[in-house]
Amino acid sequence: MPDPVPPAPTQRSRLFAIFGGSAGNLVEWYDWYVYSAFALYFAPVFFPKGDQTAQLLNTAAVFAVGFLMRPIGAWIMGVYADRHGRKAGLTLSIGLMCGGSLLIAVAPGYAAIGYWSPALLILARLMQGLSVGGEYGASATYLSEMASQKHRGFFSSFQYVTLIMGQLLALAVLLVLQATMSEATLEAWGWRIPFLIGGALAVSVLYLRRRLMETQSFHAAKEREGPKSGMFALFRHYPGQALLVIALTAGGTLAFYAYSTYMQKFLVNTSGFSRETATAIMACALLVYMALQPLVGGLSDRIGRRPIMISFGVLGVAATVWIFRSLEAVRNPIEAFLLVLLALAIVSGYTAINAVVKAELFPANIRALGVALPYAIANALFGGTAEYVAFYLKDIGMESLFYWYVTGMIGVSLIAYLWMRDTKRHSLIDRDLD
Repeated sequence: MPDPVPPAPTQRSRLFAIFGGSAGNLVEWYDWYVYSAFALYFAPVFFPKGDQTAQLLNTAAVFAVGFLMRPIGAWIMGVYADRHGRKAGLTLSIGLMCGGSLLIAVAPGYAAIGYWSPALLILARLMQGLSVGGEYGASATYLSEMASQKHRGFFSSFQYVTLIMGQLLALAVLLVLQATMSEATLEAWGWRIPFLIGGALAVSVLYLRRRLMETQSFHAAKEREGPKSGMFALFRHYPGQALLVIALTAGGTLAFYAYSTYMQKFLVNTSGFSRETATAIMACALLVYMALQPLVGGLSDRIGRRPIMISFGVLGVAATVWIFRSLEAVRNPIEAFLLVLLALAIVSGYTAINAVVKAELFPANIRALGVALPYAIANALFGGTAEYVAFYLKDIGMESLFYWYVTGMIGVSLIAYLWMRDTKRHSLIDRDLD
């Protein structure tokens, strides 16, 4: 017999659960973003031939390869989280991320083992891609199900708060190492330190996640008749919702990676700022951006999810090309900070609420997979390839096409936002315990 549905969590237990799920998400994304933050330093170690743009193009290709595993991770661990629990899925994902991070930390360079060196880098990113693919669906589902109905947008926004916090932590480690090590030391071996830190943090997260409580929605779903979670069941029974997730994600994820991870390289490679100045600009902008997420999430609890996402679509289409062209010519760090912050403020209309929007589209028995797999497909196609497309277009002298590419994909997602119903008013999470 299935376990009975547990009583509703108290405010204290709900806050602990949200904190626990978010803390694990922070470590996952710290490990993921350390690769991007330190790419300028370790690119010559694994790819010694060519100029800086060519080396970054190679590391961006490996970054994209990691995204190819995310749909597989979303599929495997989304099904696992739907069948065995959100808590079980969250615990499984952190081990894979830890292993990938430690592998990068100890991998020999090209000078020592030749082509085996980039092969090990690719293997590590495949492991991390598998982990992040499963983490997104499990954490988005867990946070959305644990949050109260009135504050679901606010609490689920902490998925991106911790995601950004992981990116900020990666940048903070970079700033500390830049201040305490010479450039030659960082390029020789100092870049390995942040990967070791990520592996160590994962151990504490494993302990924390084992103490999390399971959601009422998962327990209720186990007692009901319904299709078991699986790829065939997802696209057979919920094809419209799955395609909607792909469409609403495409422009949002591309804009997010263009405005955040790629932007640091853009400030160095195109705007002409030093590595240290570009890191400081991004750290300050991301700190403010992180604080915006709960504000936007809370606003969606009042006015609905759809108006927020439409605002992102309209502003993204209108301002993206202008922001990038302005950054090409900017030389003042404060002006650059304001332009980057404007871009990040615009994409907050997607990032702050995308997790809860997706979770509200699916019933509990297939929710983790429904959130994770279509998102991972869109992310692999558009988010994971963002840096590679940007560097390729720059390499062939057509960098401005990237600005229009981002604008066009935001426009595609805007059509989805205009067409969809407001999930706040039609949430399937509200029906889980009926």
